[in-house]
Amino acid sequence: MGDRTKGRYWQKVADERKKKPFRITLADKNAPNEEVWRQIEDMCGMTKAAAVPVIPDSEGTDSNPFSLEALAVFMFRVLQRVNHPGNLDKASPNAGYILLMFYNLYDGKSRREFESELYERFGSLVKMPLLKPERAPLPGDVKTILDEGMSLFRLHQSRHGRAEPSKGSYAQEWAQWEKRLRVVLSRNANYLTSIQVPFDVAVKEVLEQLKAVAKGDVKTPDTAKRRFGNIVFAAVTVPQADILSLLRKLGENDGDVNNFLNGIKVEDNLSKAHVTLAHKRAHGVAAVASYGVYQNQEVPVSFNAFLYTDKMAALEAQLGTVNGEKIDSKNDWPHVTLWTAPGVAPKEANMLPQLFSSGQAKRVLIDPPITITGVLDFY
Repeated sequence: MGDRTKGRYWQKVADERKKKPFRITLADKNAPNEEVWRQIEDMCGMTKAAAVPVIPDSEGTDSNPFSLEALAVFMFRVLQRVNHPGNLDKASPNAGYILLMFYNLYDGKSRREFESELYERFGSLVKMPLLKPERAPLPGDVKTILDEGMSLFRLHQSRHGRAEPSKGSYAQEWAQWEKRLRVVLSRNANYLTSIQVPFDVAVKEVLEQLKAVAKGDVKTPDTAKRRFGNIVFAAVTVPQADILSLLRKLGENDGDVNNFLNGIKVEDNLSKAHVTLAHKRAHGVAAVASYGVYQNQEVPVSFNAFLYTDKMAALEAQLGTVNGEKIDSKNDWPHVTLWTAPGVAPKEANMLPQLFSSGQAKRVLIDPPITITGVLDFY
C-alpha cells in the first residue's frame, strides 16, 4: 500500500521492477498528476511494461472529469475512515481542503480530455463504477457547501499557493467550512450511501475489465495517435524572414520601437518564430493531439500589436482558418515570442498583456494588421 511505503513510492516501484521486470505489480497508490504519469511512462519504457490506470467512473462536468456528486462521495468516504495510514480520515482537520486540492488538479479539463490523455499515454483504461446511473439529484445543501469550498479554495490558492489553510489569511474561514462540511455530509449520509454502486459490484467490474485488458480484448478509442505522447507542443510556425520584414516596417514608423529592436539585435536573436497552440505540460497530450488533423496545413496568422518591456517582446497574433475551420490556440493570449532577456523564460511573454494593463509594458498597434502564412506542426 502506497501510504505505508516510506520514501518516494513510484521510484521504489521502478527499482523493484528493474530487479524483477517480468512480474505483475499492483500499485495501490494515487497517481494524480502529469508529473507522476511521466514517471510511470518512463518506468514502463525502461522495464518493457504496460501500465493500466484505474479511475473512478463519472460523467464529469464541462470543466472537470469528476462530477460534484463524485466529489461529495469522495469526501463522505474519507470522513468515514479511521486510523488511515496516510492521515487522511475523519480526524484530519483539513480533510475537505485536501479533497478539494485533488479535485482542482483537473480544473479546466473535461472528462473526454482526461480519458483521452490517459488512453494516449498508457493505451488502456479501467473505469471503476462509482455512482448508480439512476439516482436522485444532489441535495441543495451539499451543492452549496461544495461550491463554497471551491470558492474558498480559489481565494486561498490565488493568495497563498499551496500553503496549508491553517497558515493563510483564510484560516478561520477554512475551520468553519470544514465543520459545516461534516455537518452537511452527515445530514445527507443516507443519500450519499444510496447513490453509490455497491463495493463488491465495483470490484467485480474492475476485475473483468483488467482481464479484458490482459487478453487484449479492449480496443483503445481512436481519440488520437499515441505517438503524440512523445510530442511537447503544437504550433503554427511562421517564416523568420516575414517576421523580420514586419518588424522593420514597424520600426520605420515608430522611433522607440526601432531603437528597441536595434538594442536587442532582433535579427541575431530571433530563432524559429511560432504561435503555440497547445503545450503538453500546460494543456495535456489530448489537447496537443487534437491538432493532428491539421498537421502540415497552411494557417494565416494576422499580427495586430507589438508588446515589449526591457525583458521581453512579442507579437500579438490572431489565427485564421484551415478549410473553413477556425484554428484556436489553447493559450489565453496567442502570440509569437520574439525575444527574452537572459534568465527570462520564453513562457514569461504570456504575461505581457497583464504587464501592459498595469503600465509595465508598451503596446504598439499594427493597423491594418499584417497577415503572414504559417504551417501547423508538432515539436
